[in-house]
Formats: sequence, structure tokens, C-alpha cells
Amino acid sequence: MAEAPRDTVYALSTAPGRAAIAVLRVSGAKASAALLALAGEPLPLPRSATVRELKDRSGDTLDRALVLWFPKPSSATGEDVVEFHLHGGRAIVDEALHALCALPGLRAAEAGEFTRRGVENGKLDLTRAEALADLIDAETPAQRRQALRQYDGGLAALYEDWRARLIAALAWAEAAIDFSEEDLPADLEWRLRAPMVALQAEMLRHLDDSRRGEITREGLFVTVIGAPNAGKSSLVNALARREIAIVSEIPGTTRDIIETRLDLGGYVVHLADTAGLRHSADAIEREGVRRALARAAASDMTLLVLDGTSEAPVAHLDETVRDRATITVWNKCDLPWPEPRVGLRISARTGEGLDTLLRTLGDEVRLRLERLREAPPMTRARHRESVSAAAEALVRALGETQSELVAEDLRLALRAIGRLTGRVDIEELLDTVFRDFCIGK
Repeated sequence: MAEAPRDTVYALSTAPGRAAIAVLRVSGAKASAALLALAGEPLPLPRSATVRELKDRSGDTLDRALVLWFPKPSSATGEDVVEFHLHGGRAIVDEALHALCALPGLRAAEAGEFTRRGVENGKLDLTRAEALADLIDAETPAQRRQALRQYDGGLAALYEDWRARLIAALAWAEAAIDFSEEDLPADLEWRLRAPMVALQAEMLRHLDDSRRGEITREGLFVTVIGAPNAGKSSLVNALARREIAIVSEIPGTTRDIIETRLDLGGYVVHLADTAGLRHSADAIEREGVRRALARAAASDMTLLVLDGTSEAPVAHLDETVRDRATITVWNKCDLPWPEPRVGLRISARTGEGLDTLLRTLGDEVRLRLERLREAPPMTRARHRESVSAAAEALVRALGETQSELVAEDLRLALRAIGRLTGRVDIEELLDTVFRDFCIGK
């Protein structure tokens, strides 16, 4: 029975208003009908831009627009696709949308539906679809580079290589079960286990990346900590170049966590101001201190701010807090100090030393994240979960002595890796079995 044609969907890629160009995209079985209805006959040449006069059902002219026709399967979705490049005025776009709505079989696209159709029709794998979303949302050069690398197939190539090797190993395992009385190779055990050992080691190295890909995509969290009146809020305001935190000489002014986003050397940094660390009888201030310590413990980096004018700058700071600080700075270098201080000297009030601090922070961020170029990184939690599941299945398989259990764990590992790209195909396993063992001779 022939498969029924899918609904044809349309979407507007730019919001109407004062935009110079708005692009209406239609995908599906009736895309060509939509093109003919609005732009008239004949269909333009495939993948060639053509200027057409668009008309509604009553024959009124909507716009003089650029139209493009992408017949399946050579389109982004794998279906027939039409693009209308309209003038971006609201009246034009609204009338064009109204004309499409009036055509039978057309409906508005759901969020992400064009990309999903591309995945379903084999134009994209899941990692490239995710990269497309990341590329659209990229705010910094580092995010853009990472998204482009993933969109170009960096992650997909790695996972497809693992998948192919798992299929080959599973083929040997299935052969040991189904054709145990045949003349199988004497080194079958080695051919089966050596790839599993190598794959597991590669997966563990892939997992041991300190979440670099996820941090680049989501941002690195830096928490500013220190005693009351050390100048934390003033420093956060200076780094953010705007007043986001209240600055006061009254100790305990900052009670809750205040966060801002910075672009630091091309990376997104979430910078958090926190309550001053000290013992207090005030219940609210104690809660602020607890939150500050919890945020510091969960952060990727901590910036410890000390008051250079204080006689006892670390009196209220726990030794663990001081030892775990990523960077320590001495603030208020514009004022007299009771003794010389060793380390970074800044003045949040005058800006002295802030350039040096920003360079130091940037160097630390790059040190943590630049190794991304060595191998394509995981960018989402689901990548980590699937790779972990595959590695655990291989550990179990290597510990098994029964071929049936080894094969089952290999199937679980293959399924976990297949989920990463959206490909789990038993036919490939069968192809490998027949090619390697000549069962049908």
C-alpha cells in the first residue's frame, strides 16, 4: 500500500515589520501546487532564482518576489521545497500567509519541523540538527566555531565510526552463536574482544573532557567570593560595565546571588556576585553565605576578592575557600595598604588592573576550553548519557563468557550509539554477517 503524502507545511523565517526581506518556505507534497497558485505557471527551473508576480486567489497582486524551487530529494528537507523571498512589509507578508492558508492541504509548520523532516529523510543526523540550532543561537565566536564544526559532521563522523565497528564486532558475536559448527576463524575470540577494548577506551577518553563542549555551548560559570566590603559588587559592576549589583559600605548588603553574562575572549561567562563570607547572627545573611558557598562549589571557576586595605583580609574566610579559588585578586590598590600584597592588584573603583585581570581570566578560560580542537566534543547531556551507556555495555560484554550475553551487550551498546545520530538499522548488521562469512554459498 502506497504511503499517503505528508502534510505540506509553511513557515516564515523572518518576522514581518521593517525587515527588507522576508522568506516564506513551503515543504511537502503540495509545495509545487502552492508555487503555481501564487506565482503562476510554469514551474521555474530547479534551484534557480526567478522573479515572479505573486497573486492571491482573486487575482490581486501581492508582491513582485524572488521564487526558488527545490524538487525532492535535492532539498534541505528531502521533500519538494519552495521559497518565496518577499519584501518584508507586514501587509505583504500577512497577505502571502493568508493566501497560503486558503490553499487546501497546507498548514503552518511546528517549531523545528523543517529540520525534523530533514532528519527523517536522511538529510541530517541528530547531531547536525542540534548543531544547526546551536549555530542559530550562537552568541560568541567560540560557540559559532563549535556549532559549525559539529554541523560539518565532526561528532557524526566519530559516532558513525564507533557504530560501524560495533556492527562488525556484533557480527562476529552472532556468528559464534549461529554458526558454531562452521569453520570459523581460529582467532575469533581476539577479533571480537580487541575491538571492544579499543572502543571502550575511546569512549572513556571522550567522556573525560571536563564538559568542555557543554560549557562552550551553555557558558562557563564564574563566582566572585570574598569577605564583606572587599569590593566584590564593585568589581562585578566594573567587569559588566554597568550597575547590576548594589554597592554600599554597609556589610552584608548583598544577600542573594546576582548574575550577569560576559563575552570573555569569545566565550560566554556567567559571572555571579555573592554575599560576603562571614559569621553572622542574621538568619537572612547566613542563608546568603550558604548560597554563596554552594554556588562557588558548583562553579567552574571562583574569583576570590581580598581587601588590600584590611589588617586581616582573610580572617573570616575558611581555608578551603581560599585554597579552591581559581584566581585571587587584591582590591583597592588606589588606597594605602598596611603592607605589600603579593598577587594581582586592582581597583574596582578606578579600573586600575582590570585589563590584567580580564587577560588572566581569559587565559584561564582558554586553558580549560581550547583543547576542544583536539577532538569533537559532546555538547549536550544526552550525548554523555548515550556514550556512558555504550561504554558500560562494553564493560559488561568484556566480562561475559557466554556468546549470547556478549552479543546482547553489544546490541545495547550499538543501540546507545545509534541514538546519538538517530540511526539504528538491523539491516546493516545482516549485510555485514553475509559479507564476512559467506553464509549463503
